[in-house]
Amino acid sequence: MQYGFIFPAFDALLAVDYAVEAEKAGWDGFFLWDHMLYSQSQKLRLYDPWVILAGIAMRTERLRIGTTVTPLARRRPWKLARETVTLDHLSGGRLILSVGAGDPDEAAYGTFAEPTDPKIRAAMLDEGLEILTGLWTGKPFKFTGHHYMVKKCTFLPTPVQTPRIPIWVGGFWPHKRPFRRAARWDGAFPLNSGGPFTPPPYLLQQIRTYIEQHRQTRAPFDLVIMGSTPGDDPKAARKKLAGYEEMGLTWWLETLLRWRNSLDAMRQRSRQGPPKI
Repeated sequence: MQYGFIFPAFDALLAVDYAVEAEKAGWDGFFLWDHMLYSQSQKLRLYDPWVILAGIAMRTERLRIGTTVTPLARRRPWKLARETVTLDHLSGGRLILSVGAGDPDEAAYGTFAEPTDPKIRAAMLDEGLEILTGLWTGKPFKFTGHHYMVKKCTFLPTPVQTPRIPIWVGGFWPHKRPFRRAARWDGAFPLNSGGPFTPPPYLLQQIRTYIEQHRQTRAPFDLVIMGSTPGDDPKAARKKLAGYEEMGLTWWLETLLRWRNSLDAMRQRSRQGPPKI
């Protein structure tokens, strides 16, 4: 099992510093929120995670990096293809692309006259993934869909990672369609609308079994969840995670449930290091 740390993009410079410290403390990955607005009622300072990730890539050597998660429906797939390949090169092949249809938040989508219908965003996500991976090949590629069209072109360079940059797909369990989608890619990230989702081990087993029923390849596959562990009680942390490892969890992403209260608390938890089993 690998251990990552989730950081809300409230401060660009601090995010880079925290990632450097997280690498020194032994974490395996560092992931940022990807929001335009978090909500209309909470006027939070937010910075662009992709620009921050470039800074992190240049100041770290080992950490896997990425977002949790990027709503692909509000991104131009060809622009994201260019950005992700650039980050993959800057980091020496350490980028993970985590995507989803997006939390149906009126503030994040309706504010900018973007589609709020979840079915439309899901269709845009599927088309966007086909475009991304097609452009990543570095071979002539064209695409015609309901939402996007790409005339024949070739994108170079290709990513450092082969066969591609890993793609994790987020979704709200027990909705099944996002996890059938995840089965086609490289990982699944069960989420919960409105807050962290840490399914108990038995439920994680159900999710894994469902995905395995729809996998058509034996390629490696990540199962990712987020939650919190006590940094000052390693024994309790290991006990909490033992059942997840048995159920096939490959990534635990540490997140503070009370992130609104203190960035200092996040720094303290990061410095304590991951709850390695």
